Amino acid sequence: MKDSERQKLWDDYSKTHSPQLREKIIIEYAPLVKVVAGRLSMYLGYNVEYDDLVGYGVFGLIDAIDKFDAKKDVKFETYASLRIRGSILDQIRKMDWIPRTIRQRQRQIDEATKAVEAETGQNATDEQIADKLGITQDEYTEWQSQMAVTNVISLNEFNDNNSDEGSASRDTIPSDEAGPEEVVEQAELRKMLADSLELLTEKERKVILLYYYEELTLKEISNILEVSESRVSQLHVKALSKMRVKLGKYMGYLTDTR
Repeated sequence: MKDSERQKLWDDYSKTHSPQLREKIIIEYAPLVKVVAGRLSMYLGYNVEYDDLVGYGVFGLIDAIDKFDAKKDVKFETYASLRIRGSILDQIRKMDWIPRTIRQRQRQIDEATKAVEAETGQNATDEQIADKLGITQDEYTEWQSQMAVTNVISLNEFNDNNSDEGSASRDTIPSDEAGPEEVVEQAELRKMLADSLELLTEKERKVILLYYYEELTLKEISNILEVSESRVSQLHVKALSKMRVKLGKYMGYLTDTR
């Protein structure tokens, strides 16, 4: 559908709120749900089924359609993406199925990383962390895959808790015009991203660059690197785990960029 046709659809719907037009809008923007779900699926690894994420995201899309104010100078895609993402993460959090052992492992990894870096004065490698934990490399890779779910949920809770408007933050879309504070923050983010990429192995860095900068799919990256899709997902999780140390609150920019 062309932009002009979409605008007419929104104009007609804003006047009538017809169930038929609402259904057309849902169908028109359904691919957006798949994009957001795919992005989070990449972040979560294989801990959550992609189809389940899409199902959760549809509720966010419907909510966005019902609450969107077409009169405001905000793209619906931007507004809807935030609500779709929030709906998916809210549902995962409500399920509360993350075992206590996984949460404990996250703390163990964090403590082991700090201990190794304090001893060596350098960034801890996977091998050093696994050795400090007393587990094999394969076990550590599995731990990192499990950590992906807790990382993304903790990230979302961090964003919610640090918003001046609490849950209303999802209704607030940042302006396209950056003020002095935003310019400084963006410069700081670019530097932190560059520093965090230095922590990665060559393959991990390629996965991040191909996914977030070249916007390739999981399958496309697996073809380029000549590894399985599950291996790409593992590399992605490991890269994000390392980058989280440097990026802190800015981790949200990665999951929100696509």
